[in-house]
Amino acid sequence: MKILDHLEEWIISFSLFAMTALAFMQVVRRYIFNTGFSWTLELTGVIFALMIFVGISYGVRVGSHIGVDALVNLLSPGKRRVVSIIAVLLSLVYVGFVMVGALEYVNKMRMVGIELEDMPIERWKVLAIMPIGYAMVALRFGQILFNLITGKTDSLHLADEAADAMKLKAQEDAA
Repeated sequence: MKILDHLEEWIISFSLFAMTALAFMQVVRRYIFNTGFSWTLELTGVIFALMIFVGISYGVRVGSHIGVDALVNLLSPGKRRVVSIIAVLLSLVYVGFVMVGALEYVNKMRMVGIELEDMPIERWKVLAIMPIGYAMVALRFGQILFNLITGKTDSLHLADEAADAMKLKAQEDAA
């Protein structure tokens, strides 16, 4: 899974770089050379969609999504683990519903055969990132579920903004 971990990070980094480079190129062409490419905005949107769907999976993997777990953290490790397993199973059900809907939508767009407005690419090929992205999210939730069931962890380890803010404040005060 390390390969997938690094691939996610690489795709997110490359996407940010590519969107920035495209926007910069368009600004230079428009304001210096009084011209531009018609497809730049659309390609930036496509790259942004790719980054979002890969980023959702990455966020699940590193536990950066916001969650309300104040009550769960008061539970004993065993009960916290059970509640976390239930939460992951519910998340997998949700991801399954969204993935099925995304697959149906992509299939309908494939049957219609519409292309993007400014690029000669069939729209369904770009929209395929939706079910692929949610499959990646399902994989990440599957990994979390495995770790919960095998006892490697007892909770989801969600982002704790309050703790992060307190650490940052302590570091600032120490400096």
